[in-house]
Amino acid sequence: MRRPEPKACSVASILKLGTVKPSRTIIFKPGGERNWAAMKSLRMGAALLTICFSIQAKAQIASMPAGAPPSSGQSGMAGQSPYLGGVPSGQLLPGVMPLSLKDAIDRGLKYNLGLLLSGEGTREARGARLRALSELLPHLTWQTSETREQLNLAAFGFSGFPGIPSIVGPFNVFDTRAFLSQPVIDFKALRGARSETENVKAAQFSYRNSRDLVVLVCADLYFGAIAGASRVDAAGAELKSAQAIYDKAVDLKKAGVIPGIDVLRAQVELQGQQQRLMFFQNAFEKQKLNLARAIGLPIGQQFMLADPIPYAPAQTVTLEEALEQARNSRADYQSAEALVRAAESNKKAAQGERLPSLRFNADYGDIGLTPGASHGTFTVAANLRVPIFQGGLVRGKVLEADALLQQRKAELEDLQSRIDYEVRTAYMDLKSTGDQVQVAMSAADLAKKQLSQAQDRFAAGVANSLEVVQAQEALATANENYISSLYGFNVAKASLVRAMGKVEETAKQFLGGRE
Repeated sequence: MRRPEPKACSVASILKLGTVKPSRTIIFKPGGERNWAAMKSLRMGAALLTICFSIQAKAQIASMPAGAPPSSGQSGMAGQSPYLGGVPSGQLLPGVMPLSLKDAIDRGLKYNLGLLLSGEGTREARGARLRALSELLPHLTWQTSETREQLNLAAFGFSGFPGIPSIVGPFNVFDTRAFLSQPVIDFKALRGARSETENVKAAQFSYRNSRDLVVLVCADLYFGAIAGASRVDAAGAELKSAQAIYDKAVDLKKAGVIPGIDVLRAQVELQGQQQRLMFFQNAFEKQKLNLARAIGLPIGQQFMLADPIPYAPAQTVTLEEALEQARNSRADYQSAEALVRAAESNKKAAQGERLPSLRFNADYGDIGLTPGASHGTFTVAANLRVPIFQGGLVRGKVLEADALLQQRKAELEDLQSRIDYEVRTAYMDLKSTGDQVQVAMSAADLAKKQLSQAQDRFAAGVANSLEVVQAQEALATANENYISSLYGFNVAKASLVRAMGKVEETAKQFLGGRE
């Protein structure tokens, strides 16, 4: 019997949710050494998957346009994407809490670490804008002082005058005064404020993009946990089948119908299935922990997956419609556009340092020996500043600002091309994985029939246990292919949603799960 050809696995769908490829299936064959080798290989694959998950998350963050809030893509955990972490929040509920896909997404949008950091980055951008706007607004301060002084007039060149002592004082000076300063013409401050305004818009769009990423991370982790639960169920069913075959082999051996090698072969298969079940149970619990961390569940909270996410055909969206929506809805593209406008204003601000500036200054207050013996005074002045020679300072700032502007434009053009690529590849992946699910469903049904017939032939004594073991392996392969293809199909749907934009508005309906 020809075993299905192994397939390669890609983890690009984790955060970037790009190309989705069929998963690799590891077959647990009879034989202790080969079983343990397969278990070890699968553990290494799981570890590699975790590492790739973190790398993909950091790559997605790094792909955001430069100039986004610095804190939005950084975490105190070295080598760990903040989008895979969360802030544990809420009360620890007794018993086992049901968790639907909608619940997971809603909690992720509240407590995911990456989103919280991105929100603080937006606040940081707003603070920078307020600081820039302050350069255009009036500055009013009030100051009161009372001093006691003694002066040496000789130190100021007043000495040798008859009747005028060189030492004056000590005497009191009381002064209370309000100061007003208002820029009238300042092109540098004006254009700098415009640049910071665009940076705030870019940060807001970046925050929206972070929300989209959180939705996809939560959905992907939920889908992964569902696939893990399916593997546990499939391994449990295969273990029951192996147990039944072993018991039947023992009975036939006692009846003298089959030789001892058939019993031994059935026992090896039974133990192999026991190993698979234990491994998948452990992997499933780890997947649940990863999901709990990303959505900020209280530490130690027990929960169950309430949405089985069965196969459901994707909503019909044409490629042209997907491309049009992506051009109008992608928050990362809008953020990149805002950063280009910010860089343009920043360059104009640097050029503005060559231009004259005019500032109005005034003060009014009382001054005298004591508060009761004081008199009002004031000063009104207009200061005109005309740069003449600054040693190449302005030229250097303009050169730096222009270099930043060209970087932002290049990033925008690259992002536009990447969005088109992501939409097209996601659309192709959705169709391909949908077809794979259909084939895998048919193969699983055929494998069940094959196993049933092999069991009947073995019970009738017309076949040995090798045929049954091969049928069991074929069923295990078919089940794994179906689980992997269904997971890939769900991830492909998430990939298309991400590529189209407006993830938060459409994900819960497009990806499935209960409302």
